Amino acid sequence: MACDDEIVPLQARIETVTDDSDLEEVHNTERHLLYVACTRARVHLLVSGVEPASEFLEDLQVP
Repeated sequence: MACDDEIVPLQARIETVTDDSDLEEVHNTERHLLYVACTRARVHLLVSGVEPASEFLEDLQVP
């Protein structure tokens, strides 16, 4: 999956937002969709992308 900046969250979707509260909702939805996609992996998960990476990848790191 392409976890690049401007892909996750999708830049085209962000550009259509006119209100700050809607922007927060878009970010939350996009973050949730990435989380759900990653948690569907049963044995292995490979996250790929190029720099700059998505800001949401920090949320997935295991401490």
